[in-house]
Amino acid sequence: MGGIFGTISKKSCVADLFYGTDYNSHLGTRRGGMATYNASDRTFTRSIHNLESSYFRTKFEPTLSRFAGATSGIGVISDTDAQPLLIHSHLGRFALVTVAKINNLEELAQQLLAENMHLSEFSSGRINPTELVSLLIIKGKDFVEGIENVLNSIKGSCSMLLLTEDGIIAARDRWGRTPIVVGKSDDGMAVTSESTAFP
Repeated sequence: MGGIFGTISKKSCVADLFYGTDYNSHLGTRRGGMATYNASDRTFTRSIHNLESSYFRTKFEPTLSRFAGATSGIGVISDTDAQPLLIHSHLGRFALVTVAKINNLEELAQQLLAENMHLSEFSSGRINPTELVSLLIIKGKDFVEGIENVLNSIKGSCSMLLLTEDGIIAARDRWGRTPIVVGKSDDGMAVTSESTAFP
């Protein structure tokens, strides 16, 4: 299982991202991650921690200053893979988080390998599902076509947040297994898999 949270703001988004992602901790106990974009110096910053022996807050709170100046960001709690991924492709630079149950993961991996793509493996020998989703996205001529490719290719479900240099793209899986809820404040907007993360 897992949960995702993303926010974009007129001011610093770091506190909202931290608390919104932390709220999703009840959805997973293995990994937590956040990625932000700072428009003033055009940099992505990412941090991923193992949560198996400690809580999200204890891992991330001491290093929040690394994200200073960011006005957009995405976060994830995941029981499957270390996320977010940072990608540099013909579509531009982006960070990606997913909550997915891909039943045809091995079949899709073989198709991508046959197309001369590469895939990282976990130490267990399993394929990283978020990386597989990123490769399906970059096969598109733009982000919309890439996301449609993901949703048309996978058997199962996949909800995702993409943090680009222009903002956040949110895509809910076709079956609504993991919903995406949009919220708005005076300073910005947020998207999450559980609306109770907003307060």
